[in-house]
Amino acid sequence: MTTARHDQRLPRQLRPISVERPSYGSAAGRVLIRAGRTTVLCTASVDESLPPWKKKDLVPSGWVTAEYSMLPGSTSPRKSRERNGKVDGRSTEIQRLIGRSLRAVINFEALGPRTIAIDCDVLEADGGTRTLSITGGFLALVDAVHSLVPLGVDPQKVITQSIAAVSVGIVDGQPVLDLDYVEDSQAGVDFNVVMTGDGRFVEVQGTAEHGTFSHDELMSLLDVARHGLQDLQALQKQTLGAKWPLDSRD
Repeated sequence: MTTARHDQRLPRQLRPISVERPSYGSAAGRVLIRAGRTTVLCTASVDESLPPWKKKDLVPSGWVTAEYSMLPGSTSPRKSRERNGKVDGRSTEIQRLIGRSLRAVINFEALGPRTIAIDCDVLEADGGTRTLSITGGFLALVDAVHSLVPLGVDPQKVITQSIAAVSVGIVDGQPVLDLDYVEDSQAGVDFNVVMTGDGRFVEVQGTAEHGTFSHDELMSLLDVARHGLQDLQALQKQTLGAKWPLDSRD
């Protein structure tokens, strides 16, 4: 039996999502993405250099890295600002997830010997900040790659697939998509799912917050996630328009 969620969404329904590509800022890619109240500014900056360890490659190739931060006013009570290079364990884990996810769809040789840094700054947090950062970070990354076209970079060779992420969970015994904070705090099972546009998993993070979950419940959650990720990919494609790099592979 399907029961209404606290915000009246259907179990497989995403929160209302909007995407802006603001004119302010100097980064090559700039995306302001919202899901419900959760709001993340994702920027992608190009650096014509490489990390020292990457310079040892026999074949010169590029790199993609990510940083994640929750601004002090994004939560209540206020979150202390991270200073002097000190990043808390949660932020470190999330930015590593964002970096891994975005690197999974990049051909580094085609990118060339340069670094693209993705910065995800949470302006308001109401659940799903890490997954929204990946979905928005991909959009900013594509814009940054397109800025390199005058240098001979071919976006269709650099970007091998799209990537998006979403949360799913079991709330009141029901599998639901895209949890906000209220649902996340009550979920018996909570998952973050990262998937490419062709339906391959990059990462699945999940745990039973209370008790355990069955194989059938796991499969149900992945099915709900796949449904939502298809909608997110459609949104990404619509947002990028002519910059969508995957038409020839669809």
